Amino acid sequence: MINNRKVVVVLPAYNAGKTLERTFNEIPFDIVDDVVLVDDKSSDDTVEVGKKLGIKHIISHPINRGYGGNQKSCYNKALEIGGDIVIMLHPDYQYTPKLIHSMSYLIANDLYPAVLGSRILGMGALKGGMPWYKYVANRILTLTQNILLRQKLSEYHTGYRAFSREVLEAVNYHLNSDDFVFDNQMLGQIFYKGFEIGEITCPTKYFPEASSINLKRSSIYGLGVLKVSLQYRLSKWGIIHPAYLVQ
Repeated sequence: MINNRKVVVVLPAYNAGKTLERTFNEIPFDIVDDVVLVDDKSSDDTVEVGKKLGIKHIISHPINRGYGGNQKSCYNKALEIGGDIVIMLHPDYQYTPKLIHSMSYLIANDLYPAVLGSRILGMGALKGGMPWYKYVANRILTLTQNILLRQKLSEYHTGYRAFSREVLEAVNYHLNSDDFVFDNQMLGQIFYKGFEIGEITCPTKYFPEASSINLKRSSIYGLGVLKVSLQYRLSKWGIIHPAYLVQ
């Protein structure tokens, strides 16, 4: 807890049995009050590992709902148990839990209502082994998004995110996709509501057990990101009114 604000870490998991324990053991429980594990019908022992670690809040999806669907369950549960600061951390150990302190304090001290762990600041992505084609795509998409959203984020595609309760209650994330584009729809919603987003340099690691999407899925994701950005700009101009942005 920080400044009387309850800190909850949510772990959207899919086949994270080999990396969950390493991730969990680095969570700073001097400030983190609760952990929520949501398993998206993994084919491995993710749930069993979570139980062995003593995670109190474990949700198992009976069917695979996708990355966005998993996050919806994460945030619903975090709000239900009284989370004031909610950190979304991938349990595949690609992002270090050691940044939870820094991200949480930015929100707890009312500097930013949302914070991203950026792999691009400080060249963390390339140092950590991000494939070159993903890095180039990240830079092109981010430039396009910044132009269309009129923002200046270093990247929109990190999976390490922190939100205040105010943000999660203000945006209607239930209307977002259940797929990977959920992340970008949510950032669009946050900016649309007038919130600011802070960033912090985040080292990252790419290794066989870390989750990743293939080239085909990456291409579909990229097209989805461009669609979201265009919808945002056209909505700001009053030409269209996408429900997930305006409600």
